[in-house]
Amino acid sequence: MSTVANRPVEAAQIQTRPVETVPVAAARSRMAVVRAYVALTKPRIIELLLVTTIPAMLLADRSVPSLWLMAVVLLGGALAAGAANALNCYIDRDIDQLMRRTSRRPLPAHTVSDRSALVFGLVLAVVSTALMAVFTNLLATALTVAAIVYYDVIYTMWLKRTTPQNTVWGGACGSAPVLIGWAAVTGSLSWQAWLMFAIVFFWQPPHFYALAIKFKDDYARAGIPMLPVVASLRRVGVESVIYAWLTLITSVALWFTGMTYLYGAIAVVTSALFVLEAHRMLGRIRRNEQVKPMRLFHWSTSYLTILFVTIAIDALIQS
Repeated sequence: MSTVANRPVEAAQIQTRPVETVPVAAARSRMAVVRAYVALTKPRIIELLLVTTIPAMLLADRSVPSLWLMAVVLLGGALAAGAANALNCYIDRDIDQLMRRTSRRPLPAHTVSDRSALVFGLVLAVVSTALMAVFTNLLATALTVAAIVYYDVIYTMWLKRTTPQNTVWGGACGSAPVLIGWAAVTGSLSWQAWLMFAIVFFWQPPHFYALAIKFKDDYARAGIPMLPVVASLRRVGVESVIYAWLTLITSVALWFTGMTYLYGAIAVVTSALFVLEAHRMLGRIRRNEQVKPMRLFHWSTSYLTILFVTIAIDALIQS
């Protein structure tokens, strides 16, 4: 009797399940689209760029700038970087589908249409430029626009596909947030701003060479002449060491522009460790051992973060 009595209830429950899952499925679909658009902006790269912006603003002001200005520059910078990255995804859609590392990006995966990605990137570029133009100054705005154009036109469309020095010269746009943050506060650029620019510029080749070594086959498959694809690993290792030393020199040089001993000590130690890791990778290459390039890649990220956090602390100490 109890089994028979329960049947209508079970049937009713079964009938209601499809109705209940419709809004859930729709919500999941919308979230998937949102995640795809966020992925177009490459948020991890944006985070690393913004790490250099705030310390530059603090050092430029020698105190804490207007919180409103900082918020605008961070938002404008994030949108500008997101725009550049979304447009990069649009331009590189032909090679992204050939590389395992990038084959799951929204365009190769057909989560977002090509046209939608292009419109999205252009809208972000316009909004970021408008924010900077209205709330900062002409120099900061011009540098923001220049960074977007350089990354998408000079680097993505030309350097990346034509020369193994793409990583080196492409570093200019990755270093631009330092100049943008400084210019937003002062309306000009000083030697300290250019030294911070140089730190990030020289830091980028060892950082990205390590990644390119790991994904060498991917780049070769896509026909991208990254240095590890067209040159020997020994040359890549030597160049990584050279640029690591240049990073150390510029990091220490910043110390002599009025920074405290706190910055000097941390700059010397962390830069020396960066150089040491580059030498270790070169040593493994010379001994024909497993290269382990991601050790240099991960430490380089930590190094840049520690150094620029120290710059921020140093600026606050001196305020």
